[in-house]
Amino acid sequence: MKRIFILFFILISTIAYSQTRKIVYNAEIQEADEEKYPGATILIGNVKMTHEGVVLTSQQALYYKEKNFFKAIGNVLIKQGDTITQTSDYTDYDANSKQALSWGNVVLKDPSMTLTTDTLHFDRMNQKLFYLNYATIKDETNTLKSKIGTYYLENKKFTATSRVTVVNPEHHLESDHLDYYTESGLTYLYGPSTITNTENQNRIYCEKGFYNTKTDISHFVKNAKLYLKERTVEGDSLYYDKNKGFASATKNIKVIDTVQNFITKGNYAEIFELKDSLFIIEKAVAITIVEKDSMFIHGDTLLVTGKPEKRIVRTYHNVKIFKSDLQGKCDSIHTNQETGLTKMFKNPVIWSDKNQITGDTIHLLSNVETEKLDSLKVLNNSFVISQDSISKEDYNQIKGRNMFGKFENNKIRTLLVKGNAESVYFNRNEETHILETITKEISSNIEFTLTDGQIETIKYLKQSDGNTYPPSKVPDDVRVLKGFIWREEEQPKKMEDIFIIDDVKLPLKETENVEKSSKKVDEKPKKKDGKKPSKSDIRSKKQ
Repeated sequence: MKRIFILFFILISTIAYSQTRKIVYNAEIQEADEEKYPGATILIGNVKMTHEGVVLTSQQALYYKEKNFFKAIGNVLIKQGDTITQTSDYTDYDANSKQALSWGNVVLKDPSMTLTTDTLHFDRMNQKLFYLNYATIKDETNTLKSKIGTYYLENKKFTATSRVTVVNPEHHLESDHLDYYTESGLTYLYGPSTITNTENQNRIYCEKGFYNTKTDISHFVKNAKLYLKERTVEGDSLYYDKNKGFASATKNIKVIDTVQNFITKGNYAEIFELKDSLFIIEKAVAITIVEKDSMFIHGDTLLVTGKPEKRIVRTYHNVKIFKSDLQGKCDSIHTNQETGLTKMFKNPVIWSDKNQITGDTIHLLSNVETEKLDSLKVLNNSFVISQDSISKEDYNQIKGRNMFGKFENNKIRTLLVKGNAESVYFNRNEETHILETITKEISSNIEFTLTDGQIETIKYLKQSDGNTYPPSKVPDDVRVLKGFIWREEEQPKKMEDIFIIDDVKLPLKETENVEKSSKKVDEKPKKKDGKKPSKSDIRSKKQ
């Protein structure tokens, strides 16, 4: 009895299954031609076929009952529910697998898009469309074309591969592989892709990323490059908001100024396109390419502002400079690329051709055409030191209120010391290199000529006062001028050294000591309520 029940259940299920899959059709004329179309019913005139939610109409058709297969010919129209319609010249429909193959002027529409192609596969079982030989998809925002593609009807997702383009009035996207959602306009890129702004020709390249075609916001995470009018931005990750003109990048950032031959690097950057500004931190470095000998400037923060012809570069905190023939260090730098003027602030020092130059403020002027160093200004407490060529304990020194220097081939050629000029230099025999005398000079203004960093001539512009001593009789206070600080351990000897933060505390300058002591003298004790203390209060403090 149990076996009979199982057989009956299987029979009922089979009948129900076959009924649900049965094609229902009608036509003006129905006939057969076993010789020409064996096993087929020929349908002619107002042919209509229905099968599990789909309705197909055509001019003619062949129905193969045993195979449950339908071939529609001429003015084929397929409707699925109230949302999907498709027209074509021909359609083959397999009711068993719910697969339709249409060819010849295929046009499929749903509420969010229109697809046109020559040949289209319709998988009703999985509710997806796919083609292998080019198609065009249009929605309210974009027109998408590709050689190969799949469209998922339920989530309105289009996956395109090979020669993909997405075009709208503002952008042109090219890719080898992407997912595009027709309702939201979201695009996910999985291969080499380029997005071009048709208005200003700005471009974005990436190999993996996200792009919202409706809001113009994008985020790229592999080999991302942003090509702006005057800059190229590269980074491991790149975010771009086209409408706000804002971009941010993280890790391995490289920003190339295509106008000024100027490069900035770091690990986090923000670009404000409409304001012509760039902010970069985390191992930030600015690179100026000069005749195959680039200058590297590193600081905690880099800020680049202004249009190329009036660009300003500011570098803040723990600043170091490296060039093969010039190194430097200070707290902050201000560079005007229009004038070629670079200003160094707070304990600045530069090393040039064996000379260490310090002062309260240092100005370097470059020739904007040749990009070579032209002149130097050291303002207040200026000091030049060069180590003796033989003895590491002796130093040639020049100091004064201000200094003005001229460069030749990026080397200091002349140096004018103006105001309270002093110098100490060690005189050696040209042949034996034995130290013969030590000379100290004092004058209002002194002019020096240097060759290869060594003093060649000295010219006193006003009356001088000086002495020359034999090495054995030189007083201790003559060997070293007041304010002497040898800062060689802070000098970057190679490019990588600019990222080293020195743990060096410099002594206060004479002016700073005076200011601090004057503040202490000016301070008077006050009561906690802010009123001036009485005499009894002062006496009690003294006690």
